[in-house]
Amino acid sequence: MKQIALDIGLARIPTLASFCAGPNEAALKHLQLWAGSPTRSPVPTYLWGPSGSGKTHLLKAVAETLREQGATVGWLDASVLEPPPFNENWAVVLLDDVQLFTAVQQHAAFNWFVHAQGLQRGVLAAGALPPADLKLREDLRSRLGWGHVFQLHVLSEPERRAVLRQAADARGVFLGDDVMDFMLTRFSRDLGSLMQLLEQLDGYALQTKRAITVPLIRSMLENE
Repeated sequence: MKQIALDIGLARIPTLASFCAGPNEAALKHLQLWAGSPTRSPVPTYLWGPSGSGKTHLLKAVAETLREQGATVGWLDASVLEPPPFNENWAVVLLDDVQLFTAVQQHAAFNWFVHAQGLQRGVLAAGALPPADLKLREDLRSRLGWGHVFQLHVLSEPERRAVLRQAADARGVFLGDDVMDFMLTRFSRDLGSLMQLLEQLDGYALQTKRAITVPLIRSMLENE
């Protein structure tokens, strides 16, 4: 059955509190302590795992935690085609999807890394592969792997169902097994997308004064 990638529109800002850890509890606790500490360690952290395991969520959540503290961060992913020079005002450097970095982005990432370490600033990076398997310049690849390294795992289907059920219960709405089956087979299985879908469904159900059912979901899609 073809999966539908739902365009959520205005999504909530990812936070550490909204991250459903499952088997990734160790990584979450590490980042909660690190991002929340006024004297955070400059030892770098690298997260790796498949798409949908929460890497980008965690990096953006750390950025949001620091923003709430009044700090600024340096952010680099594959969409930043012309990375700016390192800014000494940055509290930390965040590097996402490093396996996709071009030669120019790798040069910038290495430069940011060196400057951050020289100023005792933290570096948090993420990629699809463990450091040893990254096809990057050696000086950058080795630096990504010398600190804390956490492998992230995608939540299993029972875990995703349990999280969705818990989130629905917290909203005071009921999700039948047929609705859960429909959500998990017809939409992106990324947990963040599923949670945003639940939020959109809850809003549409309140607006139309109907329970959340498969016909309601079809109606919502038709009226987008």
